[in-house]
Amino acid sequence: MSRKSAVPTQHDLTGGGLGNDPAWRQELRCAIRDPYELCRRLRLPEAVADESAAAVDGFPLFVTESYVSAMRPGDVDDPLLRQVLPRRQEKDPTPGFIQDPLAESTVQLRSGLLQKYHGRALLIVTGACAVHCRYCFRRHYPYAESPKTITDWEPALQRLASDASIHEVILSGGDPLTVVDGRLAQLATQLAAIPHLERLRIHSRLPIVLPSRVCKEFLTWFCSNRLKPVMVIHANHSHELTGEVAVALESLSQRGVMLLNQAVLLAGVNDTFDTQRELCERLVMLGVTPYYLHLLDPVAGSAHFDVSEAKGKAIIDELRTMLPGYAVPRLVREEPQSPSKTVIR
Repeated sequence: MSRKSAVPTQHDLTGGGLGNDPAWRQELRCAIRDPYELCRRLRLPEAVADESAAAVDGFPLFVTESYVSAMRPGDVDDPLLRQVLPRRQEKDPTPGFIQDPLAESTVQLRSGLLQKYHGRALLIVTGACAVHCRYCFRRHYPYAESPKTITDWEPALQRLASDASIHEVILSGGDPLTVVDGRLAQLATQLAAIPHLERLRIHSRLPIVLPSRVCKEFLTWFCSNRLKPVMVIHANHSHELTGEVAVALESLSQRGVMLLNQAVLLAGVNDTFDTQRELCERLVMLGVTPYYLHLLDPVAGSAHFDVSEAKGKAIIDELRTMLPGYAVPRLVREEPQSPSKTVIR
């Protein structure tokens, strides 16, 4: 299965004519795909683009204008740029870094339906994302095998309806918010018709990298559904939390959406106390609870982002001396076949 399945396709984004696309879809279609274009925009040496182009290897560069606008021009070590620009280290084989580090192929109940933990299940809604994070643990996931239409989702929905122990459904991907609102609203309506379901959770990076996605149409169906709306965003650095992002997050919190943040501890991006403190304080001020700080999932191509468990513990311990408890995330590792995430600190 080619990893290019993670690139947004016309199929993933259908749901309206090109002439009446909302702003977020137009921006997504204009996302930067070429390392040379990105390096020109950021006034970086052509040698950086040469290295990046040689490192792509089936998982291409893909990044929105919104996200690029928050990067520092001329800084090859900008923490946002490091998350999306392919680097030569991705091609270095590293023992223990594999294609399916969480063994998700073993927890599939139906096509596109995964259950890792008791009481909740996860739907892989799409393989498309608005940025290609180089540390993505699903960069090798076989998205082409997942359902594409509401009809295709019937076996998964029937399986959910048959298990009264499941109370929460998580929409994931890829990024579920790359799918148009009409299709998501239809899926949410069918989920709400299952009596024992209580919560609908969305895991999305789009409020951070494409804040225009938090539009009226999305807020209408997500916040008027019978199911309690929960949004888990993914911000790794305070520089990602721009003014536009703040407006998007406020729109969600004002409508009663529970907002949580999951970050990944990444070398050269956010692996210092000061960086984590700034991120946590900024999240709290925007009404978002710092939820988890993940140790890196050992997916092939991401070893250069790895940070030791000891360093992660030290950062959390220092955060606890400086911040209130509600502002400190739990340091966790996700392990295959475990009944829950493993809390390290």
